[in-house]
Amino acid sequence: MSQHIKSIPSQGYIIYEIDGTGKTKEYSRKDFYKICLVTGKNLIEYADRGIQTYGTTLFFGTPHIPYSWEIVTKEQTGYTILFTEQFLKSGNNSESLLQSPFFKIGGTPIFFLKDEQREYIAGIFRKMIAEQNSDYPFKDELLRNCINLIIHEALKLQPSDSYYTQKNASSRITSLFLELLERQFPVVGKENQLAIKSPHDFALHLSVHVNHLNRAVKEITGKSTSSHISERIVAEAKDLLRHTDRPIADIAYSLGFD
Repeated sequence: MSQHIKSIPSQGYIIYEIDGTGKTKEYSRKDFYKICLVTGKNLIEYADRGIQTYGTTLFFGTPHIPYSWEIVTKEQTGYTILFTEQFLKSGNNSESLLQSPFFKIGGTPIFFLKDEQREYIAGIFRKMIAEQNSDYPFKDELLRNCINLIIHEALKLQPSDSYYTQKNASSRITSLFLELLERQFPVVGKENQLAIKSPHDFALHLSVHVNHLNRAVKEITGKSTSSHISERIVAEAKDLLRHTDRPIADIAYSLGFD
């Protein structure tokens, strides 16, 4: 049974240990980065690629590239840290973290670890959990340094290359496209603007060619990628006009109408 967590705490991060009973924590918000050290059997999929994991895996997740994670066996142990982009940007080393190849489109975010590598990185996670609950005034900077250390350790490793192609790649790509489309809404605040607006933008974030994305979406849904995008934007505009007092110009700007 899953424990539903509505949001990351206001400090912008949460670190927890994965218990061995198969219970997982679910988060309703999706605008966070994730580093996960897990021992167990899982299936991780994104775009038309996926990987089955055995043993210990180090995984880097970003809010900009949707993925699915299926737990195959209940026996799961390890650690996870979730953190927001704002938490990273608050530190002096934020740029190096954000530019890490593991968090960029086209990067390889999955690594298989040997026992000694697992123990070393698990020690960093245990340190972060201890600091999370401490009164140390500079613990946020310390936690950012720990994240950076994990990234640098991963840079020394060989990324997994045991990917397979989904049997129904079109269905998987379409599902991830629709999920990424929904992630854009609601657009909160008049200063914010819709970030991903065109089929080319979505293809870039999904690491597939735009023609491949268009064919897959048309095959599965019967509608073009552009139709899905425009219909969702129009639906959002109607909701904002009905349920908010925001000026029409502000709504138009937020939804990408120049």
